[in-house]
Amino acid sequence: MSVARATHTPSDGSASRDGRRVDLVVITGYSGAGKTEAIAAFEDGGYFCVDNLPPRMIGSLGELFRHEGSHVRRAAVVSDVRGGEYFDELVGVLAELEAEGLDPTVIFLEADERTLLDRFKETRRRHPLAPEGRIIDGIRSEQAVLGALRERAHVVMDTSDLTGAMLRRRIATEILGRDGSGRLALTVLTFGFKHGPPRDADLVLDVRFLPNPHYREDLRPLTGRDKTVVAHVEAGTLAGEFYDRLLPMLDFLLPAYVAEGKTHLTLAIGCTGGRHRSVCVADRIARHLDGRDDVRLRVVHRDVELDD
Repeated sequence: MSVARATHTPSDGSASRDGRRVDLVVITGYSGAGKTEAIAAFEDGGYFCVDNLPPRMIGSLGELFRHEGSHVRRAAVVSDVRGGEYFDELVGVLAELEAEGLDPTVIFLEADERTLLDRFKETRRRHPLAPEGRIIDGIRSEQAVLGALRERAHVVMDTSDLTGAMLRRRIATEILGRDGSGRLALTVLTFGFKHGPPRDADLVLDVRFLPNPHYREDLRPLTGRDKTVVAHVEAGTLAGEFYDRLLPMLDFLLPAYVAEGKTHLTLAIGCTGGRHRSVCVADRIARHLDGRDDVRLRVVHRDVELDD
């Protein structure tokens, strides 16, 4: 990735007329150059984000910044040729925002013709400037249309050799100024299979092979948070052998997900009712990960209060 011109970065901020510090980023560039990945990086960085916003509506963000009750201090928007004829107004709108003291940072994403052509072929999308014609004609038309805006940009990034994850990492480190190692927001979610698996899980562990406290009347009303239940689930060697394999696997996987650009991960752990075995395992994982500075951990016991 090449970076041409970097006169200022979004982290510097600028002042609105009432003196409050604000930060407005406008992401634009060629179709297929990675604008969706770019705005995702800003969203992960805590920005208020809007995709495919017509230029005139970008001006309304100035009003949002100036509103006395607004808590928005950082916003990133994507504006490109999908906005049709309205896109021609973007340079003028940027000048107006500068005059109002917002001084937006413009990030322009580009890639070489071959890369853009390959990306369109892979996704089978039509180019917005050639919906019924050849993709290469749309790419070249867009280059002509965006020439002046490219010259106006503060940062120009060539994404030809970057995957989406690589682009997000570059933005996080070179523009947002965050540590490239990042922190993974990890949710460990327990559930009962009889209540239905969670839809948002990235990884699912079925721990119904462990001893089931449900069949002991004295343990059935309890949960996996109770010591006697934990002792039952972890009796013998099975649970220990399981942890000996599971915990090192997590130590391997979590940094690998971060390196690939993933910022959120949900690990779902299921048993029959979601009250006993899954809770034991989740709490064991939480103890293992406690204190790590590369993981922001949240444990959710979805079905623990339901009848088993």
